[in-house]
Amino acid sequence: MAGTIIADTWQNGDGTQNYKCRAWVNFNGTGTVAIRASGNVSSITDNGVGSYGVNLITAMPDTNYAAFMNGKPGSDLILCNYMAPDNYGVSTISTVYIRATITNGPAGADHPIVTCHIFR
Repeated sequence: MAGTIIADTWQNGDGTQNYKCRAWVNFNGTGTVAIRASGNVSSITDNGVGSYGVNLITAMPDTNYAAFMNGKPGSDLILCNYMAPDNYGVSTISTVYIRATITNGPAGADHPIVTCHIFR
């Protein structure tokens, strides 16, 4: 029998809260950005070379979350940051700003495969 489980919190066996991934996205970050697959992400905003906004369907409860970004731009590893790439603004409860670079330089770089995971 299939069903839906709705809960305000998810607890571990010892009673502590189990924090989970609240949003994730896999997208093409080159040319016209396009989402391949996602959870709780409505769209991606292209803010310039290597800079993106991840727009959430359901907002985070506050800005005390952690966002992790990953990708594969060919043979270089992707480096990233979030919370104020370039001058596009500080991440909010509904938009997470991320910026991708490559290992051999600080400049932003578009990537064909970008993933972002947001935990709270």
